[in-house]
Amino acid sequence: MNKRTVAPGQHGTSRRKLSEYGMQLREKQKAKRIYGLLEAQFHGYYEKAQTMKGVTGDNLLRLLEMRLDNAMFRLGYGRSRTESRQIVRHNLVTVNGRRVNIPSYQLKVGDVIEVREKSRNIQRFKDVLDVTDSRIIPEWLSAEHEHLRGTVMSVPTRDQITVPVSEQMIIEFYSK
Repeated sequence: MNKRTVAPGQHGTSRRKLSEYGMQLREKQKAKRIYGLLEAQFHGYYEKAQTMKGVTGDNLLRLLEMRLDNAMFRLGYGRSRTESRQIVRHNLVTVNGRRVNIPSYQLKVGDVIEVREKSRNIQRFKDVLDVTDSRIIPEWLSAEHEHLRGTVMSVPTRDQITVPVSEQMIIEFYSK
C-alpha cells in the first residue's frame, strides 16, 4: 500500500508553511492547553511576569508551575492537571493547614501542601499513587507519599521545568 503525499481534502495540495505569527500562536495555545487555562487567565500571567524582575519567559513559566493544581500534579496526587484541579476544587487540599479550593492559588517557598485528613482514605488517592508512583518529582518539590504531603523547597528554575514549550515565542506573540 502506498502512502499519500498530499494532505487529505479538497485543498490538501495547497498546504503552506506556517508563518512566524502562526508558530507563536501555536506555542501559546500549546502552553494554555498544557496548564488548562483560558485566554484571560493566561494573559494575566503574562502581564504579571512582565512586571517581575528577570526574564519574562522564565517568570511566566515559574508562575504557571507554582500554581496549586500544577504542584498537586507534579507531586503525583493527580493523574493529570485536570484531575489535580478537580481535587483542589473539591476541598480535598490544605496549604499550611488552611483549606484551599482555588486551583490558581500561588504557592510560595516553604508552603506545605497536604491532602486533608478526612480525604486520605479515599480510594482515588490509593489508585492515583499506584499509577503516579514512578513519576519523577521535580527538585523544587519534596513529597511524603505516606502522609500525602508535599513541600515547596524552592522556586523552580527554567531547567527544572520540563514543559515542552518555547516561552520566547509566547513572549514575542504578546509583545506585538
